[in-house]
Amino acid sequence: MLKMEEWLLIRDLYSQGFSISKIARQTGYARETVRKYLNKKTVPEPQKRPGRKSKLDPYKPYILEKLNEGPYTASRLYREIKEMGFDGGKTIVKDLVREVRPKQGVSAILRYETKPGVQAQVDWGELGTIEVDGKLKKL
Repeated sequence: MLKMEEWLLIRDLYSQGFSISKIARQTGYARETVRKYLNKKTVPEPQKRPGRKSKLDPYKPYILEKLNEGPYTASRLYREIKEMGFDGGKTIVKDLVREVRPKQGVSAILRYETKPGVQAQVDWGELGTIEVDGKLKKL
């Protein structure tokens, strides 16, 4: 399938008076291909291929059921379906589990806000020491 630029190039060269053979030599396409695309009035639409079936398709219901039951790892699910006859690789199972499993984690940032002057927060700091009752105390 030709791209639009290639189709336009063939039509442009032909309109400049180049022969089909010369266009074929210049573009690297066969004469029949050049002739075919010169006869078309519009750019041909690419044909969409039907999707391939996955090796994992027969095992998807089982995997989804297990993931709903509890926290199963992709490696464990791979071992289980391998025993059931799955002959694919581990990566395809990991990819499916990654798609299906909900995103985990909670934001590690917890904002704690007070009114101005009520509290001071320091990520890392030392204010020194003071002497209280004859003993040094860190601030």
